[in-house]
Amino acid sequence: MTIGILSRTAVATCALCAAGALALAPPVAAAGGDGADPGPPGRSRAAMPAPALLERSGTHVRLRAGAPELPEVTALSWLVSDARTGEVLAAHDAHRRLPPASTLKTLFALTVLPALPADVRHTVSSEDLRGIGEGSSLVGVTAGHTYRVSDLWRGVFLNSGNDAVHVLASLNGGWHRTARQMQAEARALGALDTHVLSPDGYDADGQVSSAYDLAVFGRAGLRNADFARYCSTAQAAFPGDGGTYEIANTNRLLTGANGVVPYPGLIGIKNGYTSNAGNTLVAAARQGGRTLVVTVMNPQKGGGLAVYEEARELLDWGFAAAGRVDPVGSLDGMRPVAHGPSVVTPAAAAAGDTPDWALTGTVAGAAGLGAAGVLLALRARARRGTRG
Repeated sequence: MTIGILSRTAVATCALCAAGALALAPPVAAAGGDGADPGPPGRSRAAMPAPALLERSGTHVRLRAGAPELPEVTALSWLVSDARTGEVLAAHDAHRRLPPASTLKTLFALTVLPALPADVRHTVSSEDLRGIGEGSSLVGVTAGHTYRVSDLWRGVFLNSGNDAVHVLASLNGGWHRTARQMQAEARALGALDTHVLSPDGYDADGQVSSAYDLAVFGRAGLRNADFARYCSTAQAAFPGDGGTYEIANTNRLLTGANGVVPYPGLIGIKNGYTSNAGNTLVAAARQGGRTLVVTVMNPQKGGGLAVYEEARELLDWGFAAAGRVDPVGSLDGMRPVAHGPSVVTPAAAAAGDTPDWALTGTVAGAAGLGAAGVLLALRARARRGTRG
């Protein structure tokens, strides 16, 4: 296990990169040093590691005395983070670029949800459904049938329907335009590992993301009431010929299907699978007033259900480790904008309420874009220096 310790030279700031100054932090304290969580009064908090720490391969965690040991996880890449603060509690190869499969639909939803009112009705054409990849997961969208946008989103989140994604992308201005918008959205969120080619997550040569980026997308999604409501829905009625039929969420930690025990307090988010990506999952759960976001990418043992069991173990660890670990990074660490999250629970989303524990934030403009370029260059340099 690698303990995350990093020294870094201060970087001079300029007008364009002022928004990124927080990411260019001074040296970090060692694990178990003088740091503590912000809860108990009278104790100082450990310095947040600079973003380049998570660029290093291996497992990173900063355990304090009495902290539980990490579980044995076989995934090629994984990450545990706090949804409210954005702190990364532990990670393994967080920035390793891997095929994301349908977990990329989180970025699709972040990009397209704000552009399409839920109650808009659309009659699907054969052109809308053109280009769906062979073997794609489908919800059963048919040409000539009229759907509400909200129906299509349930098809995306529950059944991982690539047919629903194609129709929504068509309404958004087209497949390639949507991919470009998704790429821009990823950059705006500081998700610099992601390369978008197919908005539905279908395997495409060169399409990648990372455990870090997917956690960023999942966390951002929980700030959106519609996203939070859709991703936490276990079952729904979907329009069909002559009526409706039931569809169920394929996230087994949410539904308990196939013998997987549902996880207490699970909010949902998104699972995925392709033969190239293996099984992938972004999951969020809330317990004891705390929400965690976990990413698991391509477990190497245990079959198709291992992704859920490894996510369960990481969530259990994260809740048990509350107040007993220092962060190894931040989901805001590479972001060119300084702001805090507002995570919306499913109940709050249904009621239209904002939780009282949500933070507020501000959005930077051109300064943030300049910072993103600086951070990208620094990350490339760090990768060359630490991964060989």
